[in-house]
Amino acid sequence: MKRFFCLVLTVTLLISTVFAAPAPPEIPAPCAVLMERDTGKVLFEKNPHEKLQPASVTKVMTLLLVMEALDDGKITLDDTVTVSPFAASMGGSQVYLEPGETMSVDDMLKATVIASGNDSAVALAEHVAGSMEGFVSLMNERAKELGMEDTTFINCTGLPDPDHVTSAYDIALMSRALLAHDTIKNYSTVWMDTLRDGAFGLSNTNKLLRSYNGITGLKTGSTDAAKYCMSATAERDGMELIAAVMASPTSAERFSAASKLLDYGFANFALYDSTKNQSLSPVPVKLGAAQSVPAVFSGEPKVLVEKSRLSDVTHSITLVEEVHAPVEAGQTLGELSVTAGGEVLATVPILAQCSVERVGIKTVFWRMLKSYLIY
Repeated sequence: MKRFFCLVLTVTLLISTVFAAPAPPEIPAPCAVLMERDTGKVLFEKNPHEKLQPASVTKVMTLLLVMEALDDGKITLDDTVTVSPFAASMGGSQVYLEPGETMSVDDMLKATVIASGNDSAVALAEHVAGSMEGFVSLMNERAKELGMEDTTFINCTGLPDPDHVTSAYDIALMSRALLAHDTIKNYSTVWMDTLRDGAFGLSNTNKLLRSYNGITGLKTGSTDAAKYCMSATAERDGMELIAAVMASPTSAERFSAASKLLDYGFANFALYDSTKNQSLSPVPVKLGAAQSVPAVFSGEPKVLVEKSRLSDVTHSITLVEEVHAPVEAGQTLGELSVTAGGEVLATVPILAQCSVERVGIKTVFWRMLKSYLIY
């Protein structure tokens, strides 16, 4: 009997080991967050909301506002930026801009992303908002819109200021927003480039570009006060991860921590596209100007799943048999439910693609008559 209980205990321990949640990585950085880009889900966190100085990782927000200005047509990559004396006076990382010197927005972006130029960041800020103060106001407004509750920006560079703070979680949030602009990767994935017709060389401060498979960016930063920080992003098999690391004791440990976080994410999680190969039939409309209304999926169709559960993932579609006019565009017609082992992982709403007006009595009469005659 004793041998039997020992056997049962051994089997139980083996089963619990096999099905245990993946062990998170151990990293020396005091604050870190790992986030999946599409869903925004946090896969790892360590003191995620501690407010610390972010150094040049600040420029993630600076670059986000520049990308949004480009997309909105407020500026173009070919715009000429004239360097102000204030922009030229920035210390720290720089590309040694001179007052009155001109460069295109494209070259200023190279200098800011690749070389982490403080002078080029301020020049871009002034080009977008007229002054750094005005630009910083926009930075703080955008931070609030993104839900960055731990953040206060004092400048657009990350130069030391005790009141200039953010958190690992907020870095992940603004990095996610920046990654929505594919143009940024034209700069964040470049290892070396030049300015001033090849006379000035640029070398990327993100050393993971040369060592990490799938790396897409994004920004490093370091000062005596902030220590070593970074937002590291990488993509594999259609899934992009964001590793935000703050206050690492050394540069090497910063890159090591980011790599460990990304490795953990790619090893243990995957995106499941719940709507792939799924088709929806039009829903019949009673008393409508149209006989039916097209049904479409809405919201985020991708679901983050632990790789060990992928084989258990199933989905089901619930759709109304018919709907009465009038039908409004966006009206709920059903949902797609994604489950694994009986647990609901996500639901995707199914909506009416367009509006359908209600018809009058005459139209109903003629439809009935036409149907009778054909019959």
